[in-house]
Amino acid sequence: MNLNDRLIIAVDFDGTIVEDAYPNIGKPIIFAFETLKKLQEDGHRLILWTYRYGEQLEDAVKFCENNGIHFYAVNKSFPEEQYITDRSRKIHADLFIDDRNIGGFIGWGEIYQMLIGTVGSIPIEKKRKGFFGLFKI
Repeated sequence: MNLNDRLIIAVDFDGTIVEDAYPNIGKPIIFAFETLKKLQEDGHRLILWTYRYGEQLEDAVKFCENNGIHFYAVNKSFPEEQYITDRSRKIHADLFIDDRNIGGFIGWGEIYQMLIGTVGSIPIEKKRKGFFGLFKI
C-alpha cells in the first residue's frame, strides 16, 4: 500500500475495539484507540460497522468519541446515507477490521504495521473487490 492511498476502513466494535462484553461495553483492546487515531491522522476514513443498534449503538459511539475517535459514518457507507429496507445493508469499504476474520483478530499493532508497510503490506487493488481482491492472478 502506498502511504498516499486514503482508505475507507470499516471497523467492528465488540471484540475488535473493545473486549467482547455485548450488550455491555468491554475494556478497550490494547492499542485500539491509538491505532484508530493514527489511521485518522493519516487521512483514512473510519466507519463503525457493528451489530449494535439503538441505545447500545449510541453507547458505543459515545464511548469511542470519549476516547478520541469520531467516525466518518456509523453502519452506513457515508453519513448522509439513509437505510432502505429494499437494499442490502452491506457497506462500501476498502478494508474491514473484525475479530471474526478467518484466523481471528491479529491485534492492532500488527494491523497498523501491515497498513503502513513495515511488516508486509496489504494488497489494495481498487479494480478487484471482495475475496478475490486478496489474490494477485
